[in-house]
Amino acid sequence: MDIKLLFEILVSECIKNNYSDLHLNTLHKPFIRNHYGDLENIDKVTVNWNPIETPIFTKENIIVIIKVIAWELGFLKFQDNFELDLSYQFKDGDRFRVNCYADTSWYSIAMRKIPVEIPTIEDLWLWENIKEMCRKSKWLILVTWPTWSGKSTNLAAMIDYINSNFKKHIITIEDPVEFGLISKKSLINQRELWNSTHSFANAIRAALREDPNIIMVWEMRDAETIKSAITLAETGHLVLSTLHTNDTVQAIDRIVDVFPAGQQDQIRMQLAMSLIWIVSQRLLPRIDKEWRIAAREIMVANDAIRNLIITWKTHQLYSVIEVWQKEWMVLMDKYLLVLYNKWIISKDILKSFARDKDQIDLMLNN
Repeated sequence: MDIKLLFEILVSECIKNNYSDLHLNTLHKPFIRNHYGDLENIDKVTVNWNPIETPIFTKENIIVIIKVIAWELGFLKFQDNFELDLSYQFKDGDRFRVNCYADTSWYSIAMRKIPVEIPTIEDLWLWENIKEMCRKSKWLILVTWPTWSGKSTNLAAMIDYINSNFKKHIITIEDPVEFGLISKKSLINQRELWNSTHSFANAIRAALREDPNIIMVWEMRDAETIKSAITLAETGHLVLSTLHTNDTVQAIDRIVDVFPAGQQDQIRMQLAMSLIWIVSQRLLPRIDKEWRIAAREIMVANDAIRNLIITWKTHQLYSVIEVWQKEWMVLMDKYLLVLYNKWIISKDILKSFARDKDQIDLMLNN
């Protein structure tokens, strides 16, 4: 079968069946991530009503597909760096976030489907008070957790809420651009790494001269980007960004630990004075097997939180989150328990993702 045609059929299958991810790897058949969150092979596809067995991809097959997605220029960039991030729009308008990478079996492609429509804050079951945060004229809002946990979708929902309700200037700095945002009440400029700017830090510094109200930074990757984002939040801008950490407290530790020891006291002070909200999220399989549901840990920066950041007693932050539930804070373990008690997730999932497994066992046995 023609590889370009097979690629189109595989992408169409993902769209039709609402699979979140498509994986194409040298020396393997194609994989999709199903509604349970598990990877499974696509052994057959249907062409003109006839089932046809999918092949094991060769290196040459993957090269053809990379050139379809990224064009010849993108493939040359991939050959230079052995990895490439980009977005891909299929012929019907559906968009995918794509990473091309090299491994010990040569070349591979990971594709994640981006929703055609930006979900609302209500669709995502985000805390209602996030709307209050989105009305702020400054501060730093962080969304954390590992890759593929819906961080960028949460940010898109927040940006769309602001765009639909307020007259602001919004600048996004992304790698790559995922959701195509259309200006509504607000003016939106989307800047893409390598196509519109050479680095996050450069784009953030330039934003100070572009009269923004809100800046969305796709990821705080390094000390320069983190420092620039915090400075923006200090100087009267609302900054939304993401980090790859396992929970809200680790996000604080990660930001500070990126800097040399001699700079950490200053960064702790700046972070404490600029941070307003952190949410950590994980997508978990539901008992009904229909789809996955988000479990979240939420930290709202009050005086107690800020004092612990400044004095570097971050290990006590979990206790503050536990005590200040009335301020919309919640620990991941408590959120998991709520989902379990509502029969949304299983006991195995609860215990797999809980931080304090002994405490969970104690609660379950009482």
